[in-house]
Amino acid sequence: MASFTQEKPQNAQLHKPWRFNSPFVQVLLVGLVCFCCPGMFNALSGMGGGGQLDPTAASNANTALYAAFSISGVLGGAAFNLLGPRLTLFLAALTYPLYVSSFLYYNHDKSQIFPIIAGGVLGVGAGLLWAGQGAIMTSYPPQDRKGSYISLFWTIFNLGGVIGGLIPFTLNYHRSSGAASVTDSTYIAFMCFMVIGALFALIILPPSKVIRNDGTSASRVIYSDVRTESIEIVKLFSNWKMLLMLPASWASNFFYTYQFNNVNGKLFTLRTKGLNNVAYWGAQMVGSLGIGYLLDFSFTSRRVRGLFGVAIVAVLGTAIWGGGLANQLRYTDGEWTDLIDFKEGGRYAGPFVLYFSFGLLDAMFQSLVYWVIGALADDSEILSRYSGFYKSIQSAGAAVAWQVDTHHTPLLTQLIINWVLTTISYPLLALLLIWAVKDEKTLVETAASAGEIDIQGVGSTDLESEIASQPLLGDLTATTSYSGVRRKNKFELL
Repeated sequence: MASFTQEKPQNAQLHKPWRFNSPFVQVLLVGLVCFCCPGMFNALSGMGGGGQLDPTAASNANTALYAAFSISGVLGGAAFNLLGPRLTLFLAALTYPLYVSSFLYYNHDKSQIFPIIAGGVLGVGAGLLWAGQGAIMTSYPPQDRKGSYISLFWTIFNLGGVIGGLIPFTLNYHRSSGAASVTDSTYIAFMCFMVIGALFALIILPPSKVIRNDGTSASRVIYSDVRTESIEIVKLFSNWKMLLMLPASWASNFFYTYQFNNVNGKLFTLRTKGLNNVAYWGAQMVGSLGIGYLLDFSFTSRRVRGLFGVAIVAVLGTAIWGGGLANQLRYTDGEWTDLIDFKEGGRYAGPFVLYFSFGLLDAMFQSLVYWVIGALADDSEILSRYSGFYKSIQSAGAAVAWQVDTHHTPLLTQLIINWVLTTISYPLLALLLIWAVKDEKTLVETAASAGEIDIQGVGSTDLESEIASQPLLGDLTATTSYSGVRRKNKFELL
């Protein structure tokens, strides 16, 4: 019999508020990186046309961005497993200020070459960033709090869009409604935030150093190798769980083009677009907090909570897209000449509520998808691949959407496509929850039900922590005991 012991951190230390190596603080840090980088990017994109009155350059740059993103997204999980979170997120974050600098350049030289190249580079960086973010956000939290942690991240991330929306609103407040673009200072302010975000990435800890409150490692990942990651990436495209997520993945950024360019971009004055962004990303904070609470606390059964979340998002989504249809029927030719300003009271209220609701739905839809991904596994190595696949397909859809708009597809057609894609997603997510998501069991309960251990009067919570915290690698063929838990057959601890 071989026995293994390991000194565990004192409970008082583990329960200290704002403990730096806790999952909470690490998810918070990732949220700050995304607050400064994709959060500010979203604020700029949300204005329509990247802050330009003519959206052609931004549409072409975003096509390059999302085409590259669709490739790097699926490779991003491999990069995370090879490089670790700190280097992956730092290198990725640096591509965001490069992209914004290309539009600062475009303000003075109307050549699209720099924005398109910068868009492609950002696509590579965004794939790395979102794969790493997805792995951390879905694997670090305990199973019964994943919805809350996703909400925490989504709130901080979208606060970037709120603050970013105030930048163009403030700096362009007194400019005429026909101004060709936002000011240079607007782009410079965005770049400053993004550089700060890259610096935040340098203090993120590797998974092995992140400890939950019960003393277990947040993720027992071991950095992989290129051959293993290549094989695992190929397997993703035949994984039935990922195939069921295809419509949701494709739809989840497809609607941005329609909402940004053809609702906010077409209907409102320049300063009102910035104000609308504050509302849009603020609505995301509300939506993520609401759906996160439902997914963690509405029912005892995890599967039932997930199905309830799908039902809620489906009902709200149908109502909101129905409102979008009513609005779109007012300008089926795509022309809207009498721009709406936020000071116009009743005329502004209806379109504003619609745009706010689009933001609410986006957060609820994407938070739901991330929660489902997090329920499929519990370690960052697997979840980085799943998240990368999700972002890859999402970005492929976005690349197509930007070109659909560039080729002047009727706006009513664009709306219907978005509505259909999201509607198809709901029953497939429900099937995935029914077939693949199990209700939580402790490690001890799972092993006991499989006949792998004998429990000799020891509390399962203590056993769970002790087993999970053992730093053992490889196959153990000898009978091994942990404080009264006897494992009888060959197994692996990772």
